[in-house]
Amino acid sequence: MSIDSRRLIRAFTLIELVFFIVIVSIALAAVLMAINTGVMHSSDPMVRKQAMAAAESLLEEIQLQPFTYCDPNDASATTAASAAGCSSASNSMDTPANWGAGKTRYGSSFFDNVADYNNFTMTGTLNDIFQQSSTRLGGYSATAAIAQVGTAFGLPNGDALRVTVTVTGGGDTITLTGFRFRHSPNSTN
Repeated sequence: MSIDSRRLIRAFTLIELVFFIVIVSIALAAVLMAINTGVMHSSDPMVRKQAMAAAESLLEEIQLQPFTYCDPNDASATTAASAAGCSSASNSMDTPANWGAGKTRYGSSFFDNVADYNNFTMTGTLNDIFQQSSTRLGGYSATAAIAQVGTAFGLPNGDALRVTVTVTGGGDTITLTGFRFRHSPNSTN
């Protein structure tokens, strides 16, 4: 070999080796940070899905309740032709002040009408209607709000209700809205 060919074949110097290690380390750190961020947020869809399932369940529970002129416990509930036909004015479901009066989702006097759920709140852990809780729903809260909106549909105001359910948990808030129309005002089931 000649002297010129020996100059072409040379080893890395110490400085070049240090620069190579630094550049590879920075690139590796960036890749690991991206992976770490992905792993940290990989449970977010699960948390959102749990909150969505809880909101859907509560909304469905509320919408499946009777929507009568009178409280279903009223003697005239199955025959009243209007809210004025209730045995007692305190049982008229067209009066928001009567909604949920003396009732609860749990206990001896259960919610038995869509409107009874107005201002219903659960905090800490979500329970189903049988008061069974899920440890996976710890730290969640749920609220329900009911409003008369019949005039928006060209009906008497009390003939349609907007049901809004909000579930918060795991840093996510899910709000679902549904409507319930009084299509069977004498059906108490």
